[in-house]
Amino acid sequence: HGLDLHTDAKAEFLKALEDVILKPRRLDYRAMFTGPTGTNAVEAAIKLARKVTGRELVIAFTNGFHGMTLGALACTGNASKRAGAGVPLGHVAHEPYDGYHGPEVDTADLLERHLADPSSGLDAPAAILVETVQGEGGLNAASPEWLRRIADIAKRHGALLIVDDIQAGCGRTGGFFSFESLGVIPDIVTLAKSLSGMGLPFALTLLRPELDQWRPGEHNGTFRGNNHAFVTATAALRHFWSDAQFQMDIARRGALLERRLDVMATEHGLSIRGRGMMRGINVGSGETAAAVTAACFDRGLIIETSGAHDEIVKVLAPLVIDDAVLSAGLDILEESIRVVLAPPYGVAAE
Repeated sequence: HGLDLHTDAKAEFLKALEDVILKPRRLDYRAMFTGPTGTNAVEAAIKLARKVTGRELVIAFTNGFHGMTLGALACTGNASKRAGAGVPLGHVAHEPYDGYHGPEVDTADLLERHLADPSSGLDAPAAILVETVQGEGGLNAASPEWLRRIADIAKRHGALLIVDDIQAGCGRTGGFFSFESLGVIPDIVTLAKSLSGMGLPFALTLLRPELDQWRPGEHNGTFRGNNHAFVTATAALRHFWSDAQFQMDIARRGALLERRLDVMATEHGLSIRGRGMMRGINVGSGETAAAVTAACFDRGLIIETSGAHDEIVKVLAPLVIDDAVLSAGLDILEESIRVVLAPPYGVAAE
């Protein structure tokens, strides 16, 4: 690693990020290398938001997941993950995500009312932290209208908008950033996971230039200068994102995935979740989902679950997967759901 030293690999990555990703999208961000994994990027984001605004509270959302270190874990909703902290997880308020109370309740309006009411008990926040699609919380996809309301609320109340794109970004929901087509421009963006292009430890926090108020050495760490990851990430950006072909392929595969999952859901009276190549099917309970994933495993497919009760069978296939391999995997999933949900047959009465 190279710590904060200048290296050719770092310079090439920054140039590719600027030329291939940021400039074409008219985004003006500075890049902060925060450490090897996504939780490091989230920790840096919320720490910077508190420093810049002079406030302590971060607003996160129900069913959100942001990492396993204490600051990011405080922003995470999952009780079993939070239980491992061993200390109180404070300075975060968890407000209802889009659709949490059903389609008839506008949760953005509820948040606005809480913040506008000086007797609501909700302090002025340093930041509002949100996933556009909740990767671990059930593949709940926020509507563009809701996200634009949240962005407007953050701006009017002096809070920074942080989009956690660690799971939904890097093409997973269509564009390089999950918010590209949604009409919002965050103040801070967190990235990791697929960013290195080949599974190497690499995380990044993007921030508006005027937010870069760190003093020298105020937020540092040993493994920020991962030169191997700089090289592979640069190659991935230039190979996949220099033209529109890769994004078009993601859109086509995402549409195929949606169609196939919709057929399965319709057959069994279920529902589907997500966006792009980040989708799943709600099978009703964690027990049923576990049975489906076990049946898939027996047939040669590894697949995971998501949701508050692990009730979502989650399809997170590689973005570069061959159509034939994707279809074969979905065939296994379809067969497994059918086997698990097949009605039991009793002995006919004599």
